Amino acid sequence: MKKRECFIMSERIFISPAKYVQGKNAIQNIGEYVKDFGERTVVIADETVWEIAGNDVVDKLKQKNLEAEEIVFNGEASETEINRITDIVTKAGASVVIGVGGGKTLDTAKAVSDEVNGIAVIVPTTASTDAPTSALSVVYSDDGVFEGYRFYKKNPNLVVVDTKIVAGAPPRFLASGIADALATWVEARSVIQAGGDTMAGGTTTIAGQAIAEKCEETLFQYANLAYESVQAKSVTPALESVVEANTLLSGLGFESGGLGAAHAIHNGFTALKGDIHHMTHGEKVAFGTLVQLALEKHDMKEIERYIQLYTSLGLPVTLEDIHLKDASREDIMKVAKAATTEGETIHQAFDVTADDVADAIYAADQYAKAYKEKHAK
Repeated sequence: MKKRECFIMSERIFISPAKYVQGKNAIQNIGEYVKDFGERTVVIADETVWEIAGNDVVDKLKQKNLEAEEIVFNGEASETEINRITDIVTKAGASVVIGVGGGKTLDTAKAVSDEVNGIAVIVPTTASTDAPTSALSVVYSDDGVFEGYRFYKKNPNLVVVDTKIVAGAPPRFLASGIADALATWVEARSVIQAGGDTMAGGTTTIAGQAIAEKCEETLFQYANLAYESVQAKSVTPALESVVEANTLLSGLGFESGGLGAAHAIHNGFTALKGDIHHMTHGEKVAFGTLVQLALEKHDMKEIERYIQLYTSLGLPVTLEDIHLKDASREDIMKVAKAATTEGETIHQAFDVTADDVADAIYAADQYAKAYKEKHAK
């Protein structure tokens, strides 16, 4: 992983998208927001998302006399897929790249926009990750193995989040986004304390720290209400607050605050084969956050605070929950070694070995098992 280069690493740096729009039926106004960017657009979405929101986006663009070429995303944010779609966009002569869907679709859209030096418009259909607002993409191999990050000169020009669509998505996606966002302050705090660098380069601003802290505060306050709102497919003030925390606060908080061990552990899990790959990004980050807390000095009450919220949302907290109950020490060491490779984010906050991380993985698993036994009915 190569981080952004910064000439004076002690500089405080804060970056963000140019415009963020969130609300019920917000997608209905997308043509109005996009019309000043250019007349030729491409819309990228996978087969499922085309039915959920992609076709609607195209209709709203055409109502504003904008051209919109439709591209079906193949499912993996890989260099192969980025290059394939870049060729299509170049041939179409489009300057506006619109990604509609989940994290990998959005990361691919950002990469393509960067390749053609175009305008990036991001339309998440779930609040499952903090990918929408950032000036980076997570890149995987064609087989889904983490390869590294792509960094861009600018954040997306526009992010549009329709909370009616988010409310209609499976609750698991919202829970995954909460888990991803709950890592924001845990990781940013560790980077700040260690004097490490943010994903934006330089050190954390007061604004970046405040946003990361507010993200966690909002989630502990409203996560359960928001989850129940999605169960009812209803847009509520609690859901609006959590969607903003999952998407905007977490996005700004991780990028301008810093990533530590939790996401490095997530990346480490991609080194394994098996059912763990059926877990969402946020679900793996949930366990990674517990591992980071195990690497730090916290009392049981503090760690159980996170375990309680995770379990109330049906998120994984043990190795068994992430389909690694029977994983060998060798497998856990594969995860730990991948999480501590040169350039991984764990080094921004921790001076640890792969063996230290493996021990923390086992410790986090035991902490969660003890919690479950204590609270078993």
